[in-house]
Amino acid sequence: MSTTRPMSRTLLKVCGATAPQDIEAAAAAGADCVGLWHGVPGGPSELDPDGLAALAAAARSAGLLPVLVTFLSDAGELAAIVRHTGVGWVQLHAYQPPAVVRALREALPAEVGIVKVLHVAEDGSCVERPLIGAYGRAGTDLFLLDTATGDGRIGSTGRTLDPARVTALLPRLTRPFLLAGGLTPANRPAYEDVVRHHGFRGVDVDTAARDRSTGGFGVPEIAALARAWRTGARTPDHPELELSR
Repeated sequence: MSTTRPMSRTLLKVCGATAPQDIEAAAAAGADCVGLWHGVPGGPSELDPDGLAALAAAARSAGLLPVLVTFLSDAGELAAIVRHTGVGWVQLHAYQPPAVVRALREALPAEVGIVKVLHVAEDGSCVERPLIGAYGRAGTDLFLLDTATGDGRIGSTGRTLDPARVTALLPRLTRPFLLAGGLTPANRPAYEDVVRHHGFRGVDVDTAARDRSTGGFGVPEIAALARAWRTGARTPDHPELELSR
């Protein structure tokens, strides 16, 4: 992934923006990236292409990296969306196979990053586990570890990943990773071993980033996440992830 500036701190991505006020709150509170949903059927934060483009432009203007979060699997369609909207990363949040990653990598400009979600069930199983190496070879830049619930829900479930289950999966990862799954300021200490892992790059949060009274992003909520998750010690040889904006 091409780069413009180094990032040595923990990245904070807030996911599911639907209005300009969400972008403003994320920027004011110190987030780095904002997730914009498109191609997530029935998703509560789903945007049409024009809405996606408008919020992506607002995010860039505010100094945030706009990230397309999608269940789509057609590489040509996704590349066209990237051209239309100017998003910086594409987050494949469903069960797209490595072949889709490879086709997307070939279709996208080099500076656009590809994030592949790995779904960790509550029993610790991960359906993509046998394919992790293949995803890396296909062109994945980052993995994102997130919860898959027992009833099949994925994406912004608010369900917490067991830190021990996460730690057990880390030796299999072939790329740096972001952590998701019910993260809050309060549960940051439980993930100390994850945060200290050399591949850890940051966190992705939806539920805990929201003002409970409005449902939109809240400045105090995001600022609390930033404070809590950026206090962890970093390993001296930690490679830097750099954002393209």
